Amino acid sequence: MKEVAVIGVGQTKFGKRRDASLSELAVDALKDALEDSEAEKREIKFLSVGNFGLSSEDITPAALVAEQAGLQGTTTMRCEAACASGSAAFYAAWLAVSSGIFDIAVALGVEKMTEVETPTMIEILGRAGSYFWEFHEFGVTFPAYYALYATAHMNKFGTREEDLALVAVKNHKYGARNPLAQFQNEITVEDVLSSRMIAWPLKLYDCCPISDGAAAVVLASKEKVKELGVDTPVWIKGIGVSSDTSTMGNRANFIGLRSSIEAAQLAYKMAKVEAKEIEVAEVHDCFTIAEILAYEDLGFCKKGEGAKLIREGETEIGGRIPVNVDGGLKAKGHPLGATGVSMIVELTKQLREEVEPSRQVPLKKYLALAHNVGGTGQYCYVTVLGR
Repeated sequence: MKEVAVIGVGQTKFGKRRDASLSELAVDALKDALEDSEAEKREIKFLSVGNFGLSSEDITPAALVAEQAGLQGTTTMRCEAACASGSAAFYAAWLAVSSGIFDIAVALGVEKMTEVETPTMIEILGRAGSYFWEFHEFGVTFPAYYALYATAHMNKFGTREEDLALVAVKNHKYGARNPLAQFQNEITVEDVLSSRMIAWPLKLYDCCPISDGAAAVVLASKEKVKELGVDTPVWIKGIGVSSDTSTMGNRANFIGLRSSIEAAQLAYKMAKVEAKEIEVAEVHDCFTIAEILAYEDLGFCKKGEGAKLIREGETEIGGRIPVNVDGGLKAKGHPLGATGVSMIVELTKQLREEVEPSRQVPLKKYLALAHNVGGTGQYCYVTVLGR
């Protein structure tokens, strides 16, 4: 397979974007990514669009975006993997280039979640698991699924509500420094603990918001990178993909995500690196417990020690492994189809040392990792990037 690099990135501001339609958000992100790459629009022959759907008026976004962007005739597809739909689109674009079929491809993620009422969006998300058995019969919503993991982790390892709150505090701290983040405010542990209960032990400030937004990346083969004279290509060192049961009751335990563990091992093997070599990471913190699980599943610490990592500040800038220094899903926002692509945008800028100085992670090895979960581990994509 051919070597593939990210040569251009673009992202809109995340949040309640009533000022733009789905296609307008997508085209804005795509325009910025193309300008960043200096590739010509006519060279784009493959466009994959990550979009969970069901919340916006546009149900065929790939065709619509191609039309609005002037990419008629381009090979297009819509990719869906629940909350990991953006990573599915990125994976498709990587395959398109690494296979040698295309020299350049674009992966774009976009979502307009605020076009439906919050209860409707909660029902849509709840259907990401086993609809008839768990959602329809027992009313298990998306927060409740992760609350099962939180209580299991607390019971086995002594994780506390205060530990979960520390994740939210950290991510709001960095979200406040990111002009593209949905939430620009810092919060305290007490703010989190006193916020409205959603599904014990998860409170309002333990949960990511409903968001709109788009992100895009341009991928190119090694030969095309040389032809374009790209100064700072960010290479895709490894990608791992795995999955787990849709029905939660069929899982062995609730103290980690099997798909995360397996996807990470595959990505590390392809990249020929170990977890301890990663210098900055974007992990799927749809709920605060999800970030703690990710620390352990990705090998940043031993199983059961995720809470210790956040307590000791090891996932802050200056710590052993800075995580979600753009605010993560918790503060940057989580427009489902855009999230996985946005992670690649952030890490590309980190590796190119182009983010705001207050968020820039000091780098030596120039290795980064993106971890994007769909549903409650039904899908997982882990990508290792390097420069």
